[in-house]
Formats: sequence, C-alpha cells, structure tokens
Amino acid sequence: MKVIASSLRKGNVVEKDDKLYVILFAENIHPGKGTPVTQLDMRRISDGVKVSERYRTTEQVERAYVEEREHTFLYRDGEGFHFMNPESYDQVAVSESVVGEMAPYLTEGMAVQVSQYNGIAISLVLPQRATFEVVETEPVTKGQTASSSYKPATLSNGVRTLVPPHISAGTRVVVMTADGAYVERAKD
Repeated sequence: MKVIASSLRKGNVVEKDDKLYVILFAENIHPGKGTPVTQLDMRRISDGVKVSERYRTTEQVERAYVEEREHTFLYRDGEGFHFMNPESYDQVAVSESVVGEMAPYLTEGMAVQVSQYNGIAISLVLPQRATFEVVETEPVTKGQTASSSYKPATLSNGVRTLVPPHISAGTRVVVMTADGAYVERAKD
C-alpha cells in the first residue's frame, strides 16, 4: 500500500525497486527555506546492505504488508535467536543480522514484536525499557553527590552506561533499550 514518506517510522518495511528494506532511522527535516524532506536510513533485507534515502514528505512510498505479532524470546544458539508465538506456540528463528544491536537487551521471557514477510522474520521491536542488574560501578567520591554527575557502570548484559552516584553494584536499574540510557532504579 502507498503511504506518504513523512508517516514512515523505524521498523516499517518499504518496497523499492522490487526489494524490501526495513527502516532503521526516520527523520522529518523542515528547513527554513525549501521543501520539507524525510531522511530514511534503511537496511536491505535480502543482503543486509545499508542505504540512505531522502524523500519529499508528501511523496508516495510503497509500504510492504508485514505481519506483526507478539512473540516471547526463548534462547540464542548457533542458528540465531529463537522466539515463540504465545498463542500458537510456533517458534521462529531470527538471524543475528536482523537482531543486530538489540541483542544485549534481549532477556529470556521478554515480549517483543516480530515482523514477518512471507513467513520470514525481517525485523523486531523491543519494549522501550528493560531491567538489568549493575555488576560493576565506581565507588562514590565524597562531595561528588552535590552535583548531578553520573558515573560509568557495567550492566549484567555487558552494556556500559552512566548511572547516578547513589547506584551501587547489585542494584537493579531500568534502561532504555534504544541506547542503554539510565531511566530509574527498578521498583522490584
């Protein structure tokens, strides 16, 4: 189906020159002078090549029909990442190239949206936030708590992020899955 370029978002799948592309980044740019444009960074599904395209915001783009369903992450092995549909109990293997930078944030039992085109997983969307334990962080230096400074910390998934001074090793924290940024101390 045809849609205007400005309505495209990260995770959407578009068809261009008989090839499918998943959108990695979409930004609407409105310069002070000139025509507004939509900048799209995409990955070709067939071979993983990254492409950058620029469309006028009102230009029509062919959006592919993709089946999106909630799946539960089960495990990772040599074949890739395995997810299960909680309604039909069907399992889907997703390749490492599709998961990409999201891999460290996947935890067993996490609910994710898996997009499939003709039965092949082409993209997935994680929840915005995930909870992990801080395994290593620097001790607080006296007098450092007066300002809103952050200190580096390593999470249980191996990701390094910045946390407030009152967070110590062993504390569970909530982070954004998009960039690993600290949100809050976990309430559990």
